[in-house]
Amino acid sequence: MQHRLWAAVGAAFFASLVLGGSASAENRKVKIINETSSDLNEFYASNVGSKDWEEDILGDDQVPAGGSIEINMDDGSGYCKFDFKGVFVDDSEVVEENVDVCEIGVVRFTE
Repeated sequence: MQHRLWAAVGAAFFASLVLGGSASAENRKVKIINETSSDLNEFYASNVGSKDWEEDILGDDQVPAGGSIEINMDDGSGYCKFDFKGVFVDDSEVVEENVDVCEIGVVRFTE
């Protein structure tokens, strides 16, 4: 009887490692690099299932020209694909659509 209990505990532990490993394998951290000559003033990200832009992720912060920021895109929805919108201090905008944050770790805003 005790052998079966340890076998069941071992199987459950192994399953949690395998399942936990596959779920955590989807890293949703993205480094946003501002390769423009203007400071990035606002940054929006919405999963592709959304019709609206979410809130400005930067808030009161900016990403200077030539600078970067790392953002964790895990919003709990399970989505990997997001649309990004950058608004710069010179009022220009850049939109990157359908970015797979589970596969791509860097997004560059260029002129």
